[in-house]
Amino acid sequence: MRIVIAGGHGRIALRLERLLSARGDEVAGIIRTPEQGDDLRAAGAEPVLLDLESALLEEVAAHLQGADAAVFAAGAGPGSGAARKDTVDRGAAVLFADAAVRARVRRFLVVSSMGADPAHRGDEVFDAYLRAKGEADAYVTRQEALDWTILRPGALTDEPGTGLVRMEAHTGRGSVPRDDVAAVLAELVDTPATAGLTLELISGSTPVSVAVKSVAGN
Repeated sequence: MRIVIAGGHGRIALRLERLLSARGDEVAGIIRTPEQGDDLRAAGAEPVLLDLESALLEEVAAHLQGADAAVFAAGAGPGSGAARKDTVDRGAAVLFADAAVRARVRRFLVVSSMGADPAHRGDEVFDAYLRAKGEADAYVTRQEALDWTILRPGALTDEPGTGLVRMEAHTGRGSVPRDDVAAVLAELVDTPATAGLTLELISGSTPVSVAVKSVAGN
């Protein structure tokens, strides 16, 4: 498979790139600065230099041509204000979804956040983040040309992954290592039967492959 990942230098994306390339997939990661390219190459991914805050739809779609799947794993990141939550966490996600439709890439995964909700209330930056993620998710779910799956992890940690998770429509609050989020995404890419599902993810007692098969109805 050829898989294009938005936010290719993110901490989940780099883990995902290593997993996908190790199993033989062709992976491209969209990055903002040339300096990030070496890290992607080390992970086995092709760096694609493109700013999703300013790129045109046609530019993004051109990089998605011929892909089998697209993964939106970009984010404004810690330290950014409410304005960039809107331009990246919402705006870039909408652009990437539109580009996937334009390029006829059906399989589309979103790394969202537990608590994402377009109607979320509050005036803090994190409140703006949850609204932006919720608005992006809502937009993606309206795209009939996409076989989308939205993954909403709990609190992310950099602890080593255990390979054991809990993934359901509603799990309740919890944390999950980024290693395990990446492992779940790698399985979801290959499981189109999860299309149309919004799933929460935390650490649990079920092996990743079993958890994915379970939500897929297998």
